[in-house]
Amino acid sequence: MRLRRTTRAVGMALVLLGVGYAQRGFREYPSVEYGRRSPLPDDWQKPGEWTFARLMFPGGPLDGYRGRFDGPWQEGLSLWTQDYPKADRDFAASVRRLTRIDARSVEQPVNLENGDEVYDYPWIYAVQVGEWGLTGTQGAKLRDYLLRGGFFMADDCHGSEEEAYFTKTMKMVFPERDLVEIPDNDPAFHTVFDLTERIQVPGAEHLNNGYKKDGRVPHWKGIYDDKGRLMVALSLNSDIGDSWEFYDSPWYPLKYSEMGIKLGVNYVLYGMTH
Repeated sequence: MRLRRTTRAVGMALVLLGVGYAQRGFREYPSVEYGRRSPLPDDWQKPGEWTFARLMFPGGPLDGYRGRFDGPWQEGLSLWTQDYPKADRDFAASVRRLTRIDARSVEQPVNLENGDEVYDYPWIYAVQVGEWGLTGTQGAKLRDYLLRGGFFMADDCHGSEEEAYFTKTMKMVFPERDLVEIPDNDPAFHTVFDLTERIQVPGAEHLNNGYKKDGRVPHWKGIYDDKGRLMVALSLNSDIGDSWEFYDSPWYPLKYSEMGIKLGVNYVLYGMTH
């Protein structure tokens, strides 16, 4: 029954964001992992009712890519392009396969400084948020987007130093709200899949020890609005993007990809229906 209402829920989510939906033309940027161009799926020009919206952002003081690539962050080859575009397209294919959402096969990079673009997408994703450099202007736009009904999945944040920095930047967005542990009974963990047992999802480079930096314990943290709606979902000490990116790689453990895909699908459906 939940999935039958998906199409209507998409429309409701867009109304809550306060804009009319007009899907933006596809654009692609150079990636730190995949270079300047990736093969496009055959149906890349076909519109969909949901698009994987990847948040573009400048690097911050902990940015491990700073100075390694030429050009501004607005043109790619920077921190926000980690796992991009393969993770985005693999996850979009999973959304299409596991739900009744007509997911577009290609992603959309979204710049908070680009007019009202972000309001076209009820669900946005950002990678390595413990190393980003969110500005005050971007934070104000993100705040407005979330309070209008948007959903932000923040991923690939590892260790106490990165956690503290991400928390600091989110205080710039919501000084009156705290990041808290998302309880097991939160609807976000039961929208499609019942995630009663969540496991740490390590990145591909950290499979041997299972964690990065001092992030030995996984956490799922969030920020709620006044009505108890989850607006921000942080995957702390897990790399969900890698679980999407390498789901078809025989050397990457299937249990991690299963967890990452189920979590992501739940967040997409939650963002559409709450």
